[in-house]
Amino acid sequence: MHVEAQATRVLGVELTPSLYRKLALASAVSLYVIVVTGATVRLTGSGLGCESWPGCSEGALFPEKSYHSFVEFGNRVVAIVPIVLSLLTAVGSHRVPALPSWARAAAWLAALGTIAQAPLGLITIRLDLDPVAVMAHFLLAIVVLGAAIVVALEARGTDLRRAIEIHSARLRRVAVVFAALTLVVVVSGTLVTAAGPHAGDPDVADRLGNIERAIEWHVWVTAVFGVFLLGLVWHLHRTRSSARRIAYILLGLVVAQAIVGELQWRNALPWWLVLAHVALATGIWAVTVWLVTVLWRPRTLTVRT
Repeated sequence: MHVEAQATRVLGVELTPSLYRKLALASAVSLYVIVVTGATVRLTGSGLGCESWPGCSEGALFPEKSYHSFVEFGNRVVAIVPIVLSLLTAVGSHRVPALPSWARAAAWLAALGTIAQAPLGLITIRLDLDPVAVMAHFLLAIVVLGAAIVVALEARGTDLRRAIEIHSARLRRVAVVFAALTLVVVVSGTLVTAAGPHAGDPDVADRLGNIERAIEWHVWVTAVFGVFLLGLVWHLHRTRSSARRIAYILLGLVVAQAIVGELQWRNALPWWLVLAHVALATGIWAVTVWLVTVLWRPRTLTVRT
């Protein structure tokens, strides 16, 4: 029996594999967007624009003060979308018989992690934007985004029912190491931000460590990542693997990120350039997860590499 014939209903809506694929993709995209809007809150100094939750202030649901309040509250409103979409994706995963159990677990990880961001955000406010709490808030968002991307890719493969591309065990191990290295680069970048001038609020002075040392460590880690990426691109270039195109996209994003990183440092870290840097970093992480998933468990044309 075709998977399409096994369509069921979620909240009264017929859920076909095609619809589930679109739902999972929408969830992943919304989780990327909320990372960028969250970074906007911090980089515009709006982190304490709303000092209560779920209302913006005690006794008031909506913001009544400066534009910082509207920026912070706007991010909370936007956050409703990924919460709803990720939860629907998790529930819907049980209505797609062909979806493997590990993909359902990843869907629930994304949903529960997204929901957990709300109390974590409140804790961050109560701690006056403590750098460690802010880092935890961002890194949880990165993990959740990665899980959502894996689910979206598996949903796509389930819908299209394509053959599994077979890669060598060594390349699969290299892919996992590369994903871990990318995560280290992201963490080192958050340490730079935690030590930098963008604390999230003009009145917050607490910073984490020394920015020069944090940048030095970040540069070294990024250099190792760059060499690793070039080696991976070179290897995939010699194959007919579908991952080759993804590797090219990733390389382009990394080059753009290097340019933006240099520009922001030479211009004393203007918030809008730092925001572009964060958006690109999140995009690099997203494409890395895409690449690693394709190398580890893709569903494209059958070919050995």
